[in-house]
Amino acid sequence: MITEAALTGALTAAVGPDAVRARAIDRLGMAHDASHFARTPRAVVTAASAADVARLFTASRATGVALTFRSGGTSLSGQAVTDGILVDTRRHFRAVEVLDDGARVRVGPGATVRAVNTRLARYGRMLGPDPASEVACTLGGVVANNSSGMACGTVANSYALLDSLELVLPSGTVLDTGRPGADDELRAREPDLWAGLARLRDRLRGDAAARRTIETLFSLKNTMGYGLNSFLDHDRPVDVLAHLIVGSEGTLAFVSSITMRTVPVLAHTRTGLLVFESLADANRALPELVASAPATIELLDATSLRVGQSDADADPRLRALTVDEHAALLVEYRGHTAAEADELGAAAAPLLARLPLHGPRELSGDPAAKAGLWKLRKGLYAKVAGARPSGTAALLEDIAVPVPDLLPTCEGLIGLFGKHGYDHAVIFGHAKDGNIHFMLTEELGAGSGRDRFGRFTDDMVDLVLAHGGTLKAEHGTGRMMTPFVRRQYGDDLYEVMLEIKRLCDPGGLLSPGVVLDDDPTAHLRDLKSAPQVEEEVDRCVECGFCEPVCPSRDLTTTPRQRIVLRRELERARAGGDAALVAALEEDYAYDGVDTCAVDGMCATACPVTINTGDLVRRLRAEGSGRAAGRGWAFAARHWGATTRTLGAALSVAKAVPAAAGPVSAAIRRVADPDNVPLWTRDLPGGGRRTPGGLTAGDADLVLFPSCTGAMFGPTGEGAAAAFVRLCRGGGLRVTVPDDLPKLCCGTPWKSKGLPAGAAAMAARVLPALWSATRGGRIPVVSDASSCTEGLALMIAGGPERFRGIEVVDVVAFTADRLLPGLTVAEPLPRMVVHPTCSATQLGLLDPLRRLAEAVATEVVVPDSWNCCGFAGDRGLLHPELTAAATAPQARELADVDADAYASCNRTCELGMSRATGHDYVHVLEVLADRARPVGVPGTGGE
Repeated sequence: MITEAALTGALTAAVGPDAVRARAIDRLGMAHDASHFARTPRAVVTAASAADVARLFTASRATGVALTFRSGGTSLSGQAVTDGILVDTRRHFRAVEVLDDGARVRVGPGATVRAVNTRLARYGRMLGPDPASEVACTLGGVVANNSSGMACGTVANSYALLDSLELVLPSGTVLDTGRPGADDELRAREPDLWAGLARLRDRLRGDAAARRTIETLFSLKNTMGYGLNSFLDHDRPVDVLAHLIVGSEGTLAFVSSITMRTVPVLAHTRTGLLVFESLADANRALPELVASAPATIELLDATSLRVGQSDADADPRLRALTVDEHAALLVEYRGHTAAEADELGAAAAPLLARLPLHGPRELSGDPAAKAGLWKLRKGLYAKVAGARPSGTAALLEDIAVPVPDLLPTCEGLIGLFGKHGYDHAVIFGHAKDGNIHFMLTEELGAGSGRDRFGRFTDDMVDLVLAHGGTLKAEHGTGRMMTPFVRRQYGDDLYEVMLEIKRLCDPGGLLSPGVVLDDDPTAHLRDLKSAPQVEEEVDRCVECGFCEPVCPSRDLTTTPRQRIVLRRELERARAGGDAALVAALEEDYAYDGVDTCAVDGMCATACPVTINTGDLVRRLRAEGSGRAAGRGWAFAARHWGATTRTLGAALSVAKAVPAAAGPVSAAIRRVADPDNVPLWTRDLPGGGRRTPGGLTAGDADLVLFPSCTGAMFGPTGEGAAAAFVRLCRGGGLRVTVPDDLPKLCCGTPWKSKGLPAGAAAMAARVLPALWSATRGGRIPVVSDASSCTEGLALMIAGGPERFRGIEVVDVVAFTADRLLPGLTVAEPLPRMVVHPTCSATQLGLLDPLRRLAEAVATEVVVPDSWNCCGFAGDRGLLHPELTAAATAPQARELADVDADAYASCNRTCELGMSRATGHDYVHVLEVLADRARPVGVPGTGGE
């Protein structure tokens, strides 16, 4: 076996040293995906181009180490983990090019489904596949697994809508299957592959029994094995190859670019939850419901309904239901227009009227009602996974059977749950397609849990195949179902699949053990164990939904990896591996803790609402030295002096930049860089916290200006001054709390895991706000979204007597209270807006957009916007975090010519100004400069 040093050397020669990672923390952080398998790669490589991949294939052949591609890591069957070379394609390959006015789209395999659909939405189009993991799964993974979803069925999945692919074959050949003459090019450059595909095509077409089997199995959603229907559906070997790649799970070639046809967005819906007395009644209704042409029919069994009832936001009628053997169908009709949706709903009404329903039978066009019903359906995974015992894994499997066989299959599964002791398993899924998911929890690894899961799987395979079904409908064969591919297809068709693998990948370089593996116990090897660590860690299902919103995702680690590494650290401790423990702890300090923005965006995407920032704050508290703790405690007691000093220091640095930069850099070299900020020339001088124009007597509101206004002077007048000016123009009187310079929202201490300092500040702030608001009779308005969030948390966690204090963000207050009385005579032609992470969590995106649209004809919110990573002082302590987090937005905005750039938080303005070279200001500054009260001539808020 080649040594680690030699392997790293070969990979470095192929793609350069910056693209190769071989530390334990890098390899273990990528050892897990969303499945219940774990394999530790020997090296992790980041590829940036098709040429990189071709060179990696050469290195793989030369070293004899197999290679696996991974993008979003949301696969559920183990196809994205390896003990060889893991090639990370998520960091690059994110380009999205809309073609033919949205009718087609060309996409890199690293772009998420949500990112692509965001670009297509302005054309009224979307991708056909609609997987539930769209926030995190990439189009490369969707194509590789032939993933589908709730509505697309087999008519709008990747296979059906594929236009062309750019491929890198294991030989190193790069081929664009959409180029004129592509078939001739394949024949010339890969003659054995071309001839082999043509031979298999003719063989299968000439075998009546084989044709029948293929046509029967691929009339269902079917991701078992390779897509043999390609040989029946396409004539040219190059087209057969392109469609074989769909669903091949990265075992035949690398897809470097995908061109797909799109489908129209049907934005108008009529939705209803149809509850039946029994699963049998629900299944008997399916044929007529399918014939009524709904977009979706989602099945929920009795256990699913019971789980849904536990949600506080569940429909009262569902909560009132005494669930026995009930089942429900979530039905949705979709149209281009409201009239079309009404027509579909009206046509279905007679059918709904005669169905044996328990409860309401109407369809609703209300968006809130629809959202509630889909929350019920989509929240099942989170509810079951979140409630599982610590140390167990959540296993989500899927199958498909002919719709007439759905009832006996579901009944058989329920019987198997009872037989094997899976008491809390749930069944749900896409009933229209005969495709159901079932979820159970199990303690995997060696022992009785693994053995029980193996026995259950054997019985489940017998059941599904007895009903003419497929063992994988959407999630791919992966490693989970490889022992059963031969059984589903038979020996002859299995041999065809082996020949496909030999033709495309004769050296067996790509993901050995995925899709095809004759080991009858392959599905029970390399199973994850989940040692108990911390509350946040134990609830994590490692789905990866958090990763696209994490600002450090392209720099160090993601929330999932932070959690995975905590588990691996605990496993190393339990195994007595002191060297590994030391290595992980040393690297985790920076990769896992220092570069976490603790912005909470991960919780907005997590199905079990884990905020990894809470974990990191606790780790910071445990790791902070006594000196740092004393320093921040002193700052809390003398906050006014602290902010004035910092502001003055920045002003001095601004005046003598030639000395300030080198001095701060030198100090960081000998001190902990997580405690010593780096001064850069783009930082402003100090500012003024208290604005002018305040009311001395009774006021209508209390303004709480952010401390950052004192530390980082504004480009213009600043958010607080602009807000006061707007309020005065609207006849509102503004005051501030007494001793304002000594007050802070507490976020600096909270983000550093220093609860004592946060508590000391709260003890000063809450009484001051209570007094200023006259016992909660007038609102507190904060001029920075992060401070609004900090104050809200402070009040919620403080003494009961202060709970009556109302905190409103300046953006929401201005949009709701002031904007109706303002007019803008001359709007700006175009303004770029950067929403913030705290604004997202506070629900401020709509009011922020309303303010922007009031002052600019065109508002540009970058499709790639995300947390800027400045995160209070992170952008000063670790500017590389902000650089990595803002790079996608900076690239997107490079060609955008705007008249103003705005956000709603001072540090975020600094981060985006640094990233783009444009001066970002608070959106209120732009509004105050251009708005005037209705009926008053001139511009400005007064």
